[in-house]
Amino acid sequence: MLFAFSIAPAGSGSGSDSVSDAVAAAVRVVRESGLPNETTSMFTTIESETWDEGMAVVKAAVEAVQARAPRVSLVLKADIRPGHVGQLQAKVQRVDQALRAPSQ
Repeated sequence: MLFAFSIAPAGSGSGSDSVSDAVAAAVRVVRESGLPNETTSMFTTIESETWDEGMAVVKAAVEAVQARAPRVSLVLKADIRPGHVGQLQAKVQRVDQALRAPSQ
């Protein structure tokens, strides 16, 4: 199962537009989880074997941001496909393969 999510603090009162410290706290939780993961400029994606395992990491990441801000925004997308592993890279590889194929 893949879980792509974006967590952002709101209402920090610091007067700064930067959210990098709070986001780094969430990403730290993800990386320490031991689950396969990838962070891009907009989302972090994790791969887990079960719903509960993946959602526990998302919850802990939200709590890490919540410790730094009175309000938190979460955007979550999940690809729930039990029995399929290695999809974090495999899905991208299939698209890359299609791009290398002659156009029809």
